[in-house]
Amino acid sequence: MPSTPSIRRATHTTALVTTVIGLATLLAGPAHAAQRHTSGLPAECSGTTSIVCHFDVPPGNYTVSALLGGRAAGSTSVFAETRRAMLPETSTAAGRVTPRSFTVNVRDPEGEPTGPTGSPGLDLRFEGSASQVAGLKVTPARRVPKLLLAGDSTVCDQAAEPYTGWGQEITQFLRRGVSIANYADSGESSQTFVDNPALFDALEAQIRKGDLVLIQLAHNDKTTTAADYRRNLTTMAQRVRAKGGEPVFVTPIVRRRFNSDGTLNSVALHVMAANLPVEMRSLAAELDVPLVDLTAMTQGLVESLGPAGSGDLYLTNINGDNTHTSVYGATTFAGLVLEDLKAQGLLPAAVVR
Repeated sequence: MPSTPSIRRATHTTALVTTVIGLATLLAGPAHAAQRHTSGLPAECSGTTSIVCHFDVPPGNYTVSALLGGRAAGSTSVFAETRRAMLPETSTAAGRVTPRSFTVNVRDPEGEPTGPTGSPGLDLRFEGSASQVAGLKVTPARRVPKLLLAGDSTVCDQAAEPYTGWGQEITQFLRRGVSIANYADSGESSQTFVDNPALFDALEAQIRKGDLVLIQLAHNDKTTTAADYRRNLTTMAQRVRAKGGEPVFVTPIVRRRFNSDGTLNSVALHVMAANLPVEMRSLAAELDVPLVDLTAMTQGLVESLGPAGSGDLYLTNINGDNTHTSVYGATTFAGLVLEDLKAQGLLPAAVVR
């Protein structure tokens, strides 16, 4: 598979931050409505049980360095922007601190590209069963390699719980020095994603040499012909390469729809006007584009769990939704994508947390 030099260079930037308690922010933007200033944190942060921070910064990539822990035992997770998981819940002993850092992409709008604008700047939330943060620093991360995501509602940064896209959860598995720029948007087909300037055009403008562009579009291509589907994917792949990026096709996650024998039916496997995963696999080989066969991986997992065991991956047990994923499902599917990128040498193991 082709190498990704920019991402490989990021392995040199993953050293943990060693700072002192009471870090001052390096950004001088004004604080936003601080209800309660949290000792040891910059003025842009407020709260105790859940610590919320807002930094008035322009769109771009930023490195966040945090000291998790404090006088009492803690258990802290970190989210950025629109429910984007940046760090899994981390336990710290009383009187101990653990340095953690990550790189976060800030866009405007911050969630889905065609959704509400949200709050400009960088938003961070420290949560968990006993959130403890002793220090925090935010600095610009210029020219960092990126993974850019083109997709639908199963990939996007979902604003409303419990809906969660796998692109919203993959961020927590990456170390500092690699950024996820999620341009996935609910309801988009391969055609509408290309046609809307807020989607592919906006993504394309952010591509730099060596960036990976993951393309998972099929859920809303129910009436798209094989020829049109292949043409749309080809257009995106060619435009990514023209910018120096590396396109990666990702076949869609399956829907949770079973036949009586426990196998997934044709709707679950995206066999509609065309067999979309088959077309994507064939086109990937024709264009020499790397392929993450997420359809095959999720089919294997869902069928192995069966009708009873697979419900927790989706929103089946909440509102009967067998297409969109829960936090658990999105996290599980994000892990499958990440492991396959590593296995193909597209993402160095050193940048994975």
